[in-house]
Amino acid sequence: MLIAQLSDPHVMAPGQRAFGRIDTAALLEQAVARLLRVEPRPDVVLLTGDLADGGAPAPYRELRRLLAPLPMPVYLLPGNHDNRQELRAAFPEADYLRQDPDFLHFDLDLGACRLLALDSLLPGSINGELCERRLAWTAARLEEAPDKPVIMAIHHPPFTTGLAKMDDYGLTRGGTELAAIVARHPRVERLLCGHLHRPIQVRWAGTLAMTAPSTAHQMSLDLRPDAPLTMHLEPPGFLLHQWIEGQGLVSHLLPTGAFEGPLPLGGAH
Repeated sequence: MLIAQLSDPHVMAPGQRAFGRIDTAALLEQAVARLLRVEPRPDVVLLTGDLADGGAPAPYRELRRLLAPLPMPVYLLPGNHDNRQELRAAFPEADYLRQDPDFLHFDLDLGACRLLALDSLLPGSINGELCERRLAWTAARLEEAPDKPVIMAIHHPPFTTGLAKMDDYGLTRGGTELAAIVARHPRVERLLCGHLHRPIQVRWAGTLAMTAPSTAHQMSLDLRPDAPLTMHLEPPGFLLHQWIEGQGLVSHLLPTGAFEGPLPLGGAH
């Protein structure tokens, strides 16, 4: 089982660019092309939020066009830039987005493991939340199928990263309760997050939590407590998570773009 995690593509309407300069559509197209060259090809693609910038119909139509070359199942998780109704309208065949009438959380059996995706969207806010109802849904799902490992996903990370401004825009409600729920279930193999536009890892609630880079622009790595919110046009990328029987999930960072290789190494190195 190989899962590709793409995150924060921020797709705009055709002809528009993020911040007036970043062609997020072309960068997602680049990521999709790179994903299709991965061998073995991923079994599943998961996008962890901020799919279409602004949540209007035109960006979602563009998102659908850009994801169309992917032959494997693609699962979409909302972020703070998304709109639940428009996302459902753009992907009417995505029954997993209709497991709940009000939220876009979903529970999927991937064979070797389960994917439990949480909806942290708080309309009108950069921040995220998990209300009592979403927390209760999560707790109930984790009580089911107790022998199967679980991979969880959420857009807003429920942990502190040291990126002060982005931490201010994190999960402002429900994070402590979510940690308590997850800590009761050691079979939660990994928590996969987006939102931060950087690859970050932390031990959290008895499991490993991590964020994915954006397929477009990256947030600046500036750990000063008073650092302004800025971005860098560092190489974009995505994560590959391989399930290995008897061991668990192994995660890899794969940059996208033009890089020379593979190059023969010869003898010892």
